[in-house]
Amino acid sequence: MPSDEIAVLLSRVALKDRSAFSVLYNRSSPKLFAICLRILRDRADAEEALQDVFVKIWQRAESFASSGNGAMGWLAAIARYHCIDRLRVRRPPAEELETVIDLADSAADPEQSAVLRSEGKRIDTCLQALDPDRARAVRHAYVEGLSYQELADRFAVPLNTMRTWLRRSLLKLRECMDDDARPEQG
Repeated sequence: MPSDEIAVLLSRVALKDRSAFSVLYNRSSPKLFAICLRILRDRADAEEALQDVFVKIWQRAESFASSGNGAMGWLAAIARYHCIDRLRVRRPPAEELETVIDLADSAADPEQSAVLRSEGKRIDTCLQALDPDRARAVRHAYVEGLSYQELADRFAVPLNTMRTWLRRSLLKLRECMDDDARPEQG
């Protein structure tokens, strides 16, 4: 529908012409509903918002002429702003500052960070001691979360072979980590 046709309908709606309002609704509601649905992401909420938008259009139609905007752009702006307002109302209120202060910081402290880095280096060192294919399989399994079957397919080995690779590799990693953890005797 051309924007000038919508502008004519809006000028008639400003005069409280119900038939023009009905035609305006029929011609513009699909686009305005799509805007509401895209912003609110809930069909029932978008339908309710669309009703509110058309109430606003009915009440504010006389302000369209002074807006200087295109008719469809004016309608879309009303829908967009109304939906954004609905989202703001839906957002939970911010917590009290005193409550937030009492929350524990979940980030690792410097000592924990140093220990984690050290452990990571030890694991990398132990992984380097494994056959390269087995080390890659361990990384894919325990870092990327690939299944035994995905690994077997990726490495072109039977499923039971992959299970054996991982089990033996983990045993070697455990031995290596235990050896590195023992203090040297002098």
